[in-house]
Amino acid sequence: MKSEEEIVKEMQEVVAQMVIDDLEEDPSLEFEMFECDCCGKEKSLAGSIEYAGYRLCNDCVLIAETGFALNKIKDIQELIDAMEDKRLEKLCDFIRAEEKRSNN
Repeated sequence: MKSEEEIVKEMQEVVAQMVIDDLEEDPSLEFEMFECDCCGKEKSLAGSIEYAGYRLCNDCVLIAETGFALNKIKDIQELIDAMEDKRLEKLCDFIRAEEKRSNN
């Protein structure tokens, strides 16, 4: 049986390879951005995956796949719910930045 550390390392390699594969297939993906449904950040489409209607950036795919491999999460909704605070934090940062811009 693999250790948690081995599983995490393996997932990191798999997810990093997904970015490489996507960019080899379509180099423009590096510059095509979207808002990750999990972390709320603007990220590159390269290496992103859609799970049950949610598009996750490569960083969140790593969290999801590692969570699945370690049996820490059972479905993507669990991760989306767990990341809600991060999304709200990004939204608040955006609102504060907009207010600051409009006040100058």
